[in-house]
Amino acid sequence: MSLETVAEDIREEARARAREIEADAEERAEAIVAEAEADAAEIEAEREREVEREIAQEREQRLSSANLQAKQKRLEARRDVLEDVRERVEAEIAGIEGERREELTDELLAAAAEEFDEDASVEIYGRADDEAMIAALLESYDGYEFAGEYDCLGGVVAESEASRVRVNNTFDSVLEDVWEDNLKEASTRLFEQ
Repeated sequence: MSLETVAEDIREEARARAREIEADAEERAEAIVAEAEADAAEIEAEREREVEREIAQEREQRLSSANLQAKQKRLEARRDVLEDVRERVEAEIAGIEGERREELTDELLAAAAEEFDEDASVEIYGRADDEAMIAALLESYDGYEFAGEYDCLGGVVAESEASRVRVNNTFDSVLEDVWEDNLKEASTRLFEQ
């Protein structure tokens, strides 16, 4: 075997080994690229799912916020209507005149008098426009006197220093009790759905 033949065999072996290494490297490169592409596809799919979740969450938050705002607007409108109704009722009560006003005031005065001892000295307060009427009603009560005006729709406030008792029997206090007791029913009637 000549030197040239040995050199040619070595070169051929080197070329074969180089082709093997190159094929192996290409195979590994293809595997790496395929794995990278699979990872990229998974990352992309996960990101799409995440974006879809964020969109759904944002949509839900906006819908919830819009529903809350609508509910608040409805409640505000109902409150406004109820305030208007209350103002109308107060105006009607303030407008009660004549015998009816006197009868109601007398009933409230009698109910207040029940809270005091017979010999008590009681000061009565009432609406300025009702002073003459209240003074006339007080003539049948010993120890009772009109002591001044009280800002109210009508009725009386009775006080006794000795017993430290104060009774608020104004039209306002009666209205407040009736209003509180019947607010739910009135609201239901006004806003039936």
